[in-house]
Amino acid sequence: MRILFLGLNYAPEEIGIARYSTGMCEELARRGHQIEAIVGKPYYPDWEVPEEYRGSGARQSVENGVKITRVPHYVPSDPGGAKRIVHHATFGLSALLPMIRAARSHKPDLVMTIAPSTIGAASARIAARMAGAKSWLHIQDFEVGAALATGLVSEGGIVSRLAKAFEKWVVTGFDHVSSISFEMCRKIGTYGVPEDRVSEFRNWVEGGEVYPLDEPSAYRQEWNIQTPHVALYSGNIANKQGIDILVDVARKLEERTDLTFVICGNGPNRAMLEQQAAGLGNIQFHNLQPMERLNELMNLATVHLLPQKADAADLVLPSKLTNMLASGRPVAATADRDTGLGREVDGCGLLVPPGDPDALATALERLIDDEALYTSSALAAVQRADERWNKDNIFGALDAQLRSVASTGPSLA
Repeated sequence: MRILFLGLNYAPEEIGIARYSTGMCEELARRGHQIEAIVGKPYYPDWEVPEEYRGSGARQSVENGVKITRVPHYVPSDPGGAKRIVHHATFGLSALLPMIRAARSHKPDLVMTIAPSTIGAASARIAARMAGAKSWLHIQDFEVGAALATGLVSEGGIVSRLAKAFEKWVVTGFDHVSSISFEMCRKIGTYGVPEDRVSEFRNWVEGGEVYPLDEPSAYRQEWNIQTPHVALYSGNIANKQGIDILVDVARKLEERTDLTFVICGNGPNRAMLEQQAAGLGNIQFHNLQPMERLNELMNLATVHLLPQKADAADLVLPSKLTNMLASGRPVAATADRDTGLGREVDGCGLLVPPGDPDALATALERLIDDEALYTSSALAAVQRADERWNKDNIFGALDAQLRSVASTGPSLA
């Protein structure tokens, strides 16, 4: 089957949506599909385009069986609300002509795109219509809801009303819409998309990539970690994570001489977080680590920390959770039990109310000090990763659905 893919984030970005967009395209190519991808230039999570990718023109390459065109777009160094909208709009506009050309030359059976970027998704709809192809939107984040929840966009203003209307127009205009959790699929239905046009397509764990190690992580020696226990957060440092709570927890547990907090990541809020942690001797900050050392990093943790703002709990499902569970370490998360994130973590660690550093500190201590709770949570984490995020099972189901959608009646696009 011929598939035309549009996605803002793609390799060589190593975390977040890029990791799964790249993995999906390459896996579908491995399964015999012809994939052409129109993607943005790398910038995330530093919000800066590397020197070797700068310039105004598009760049073409073939990587792991995927024909790729990388298009230029605006990347703000301080991605606030208005700048972020321009960021997505310039990507959508920059990708439009390459998408139209690919629609004519590639003659796709299916045009697939990822949200974010919802604005860019409009270009995918246009390309699908021109090619007479079916259209598929896969939602990793509900951008508008997350922007409102984290304060990037003010609720009730004209910008939020227009953004909500545009998001609904985009979502309802695709032949098929998928997302990464049951709760996010249920939200798609609230836009008016019929149930038979909605499916769950989860993120996944690469087989053998992350697994429990018996020996101590090499990072212990490299980072001079002397304490027996490590509370680890690894990933983007941005608004929707509510990550500032971790500094409060580290401060509350500063007298514990057996625990080190490690925050490993980059993002627009890191400098502010480091300022808040000034003077604390039990917390370390490090940059994102190479993907080939992901298993070592995940196994550094005694307990993984997963903060999330309350209003974002059903709008995103952090992709980092899959590797946390696969490492066989319990998770302490800030989420209510009846949210999507809460249901994924329940039994694999402890849940506490979002924004409550006292509760998170208590949960972390319980997991460290209660050997029986720790062991049962760790075993449940590995089992859940295998049951819910097995790559072969996920792609087997996706492959069948893609073929089914591409072969059915007239397109909406």
